[in-house]
Amino acid sequence: MENFIITLSFLLIGMLIKRLPTFPEDTGTALNLFVIYISLPALVLLKIPELTFSRDLLVPAIMPWVMLLFSSALVLLLSKVFRWDRPTTGCLLLLIPLGNTSFLGIPMVQSFFGEGAIPYALVYDQLGTFLGLATYGSLILAVYGAGKNKPSIWTALKKIITFPPFIALILAFALKSSAYPATVTNLLKTMSATLVPLVMVAVGFQLTLKLSKDVVSQLSIGLGIKLIIAPLVALFMCKLFGLKGEAVRVSIFEAGMPPMVSAGALAILANLSPALTAALVGIGIILSFATLPLLYQLMI
Repeated sequence: MENFIITLSFLLIGMLIKRLPTFPEDTGTALNLFVIYISLPALVLLKIPELTFSRDLLVPAIMPWVMLLFSSALVLLLSKVFRWDRPTTGCLLLLIPLGNTSFLGIPMVQSFFGEGAIPYALVYDQLGTFLGLATYGSLILAVYGAGKNKPSIWTALKKIITFPPFIALILAFALKSSAYPATVTNLLKTMSATLVPLVMVAVGFQLTLKLSKDVVSQLSIGLGIKLIIAPLVALFMCKLFGLKGEAVRVSIFEAGMPPMVSAGALAILANLSPALTAALVGIGIILSFATLPLLYQLMI
């Protein structure tokens, strides 16, 4: 509980400094870039070598893809029922299957499960959500997007192989059998320790709570799927197949993360219902601070 309060405090700090003229408008962007290029790769290099290869890793590697298939199928079904327009459908197809499993997910996993659970969160994010954004996300943007820069297969591949945390993931697996020098380990620990405060301050700084009446219905349905239905389905499936252990609990927890910030940025760029996109990301983060503790309690 103490870690959760600390994480929430950083979020509130971000919301507070946004109102101070001292901090420029791109403060959140700068913090996110530092996390992508420094904090997260350091955490990957530090934690992935601690993984013990077992069948437990299959759950965090496969779960995000199962959730992606379930969520996208449900959105397509509801789109036909409610006759949503293409921008709304594309927005929900992009944001609902893809969760904020890195920027928000890793700090929250650390808060609720401790340091030892972080490698499972990294596997869920890097082998699931991130690859999902680069592949499935590129497809949705190409089909539904109205922006000028629609992604190609080469663009998606380039994003994968040049993404700093993914490069760190490959290096971490390659160096798994080798021990880092003490100085390198201490350096990685120091850099990775910046992840939680910087991420949560950046999220608080970039948080928007503007809500248009026109998007209330789609917003409620989208967040209902993302924050409630999807994690409950994940929980039910794991119980049905008798899956247990910390890797399973972390995977279910990650399945309940709010919509991904990066996916939201791409949706706005592609003109996929920008108002709905901003509401899904901003309000989704706020509501997740209530839904995630409840989800955690269900798994105890």
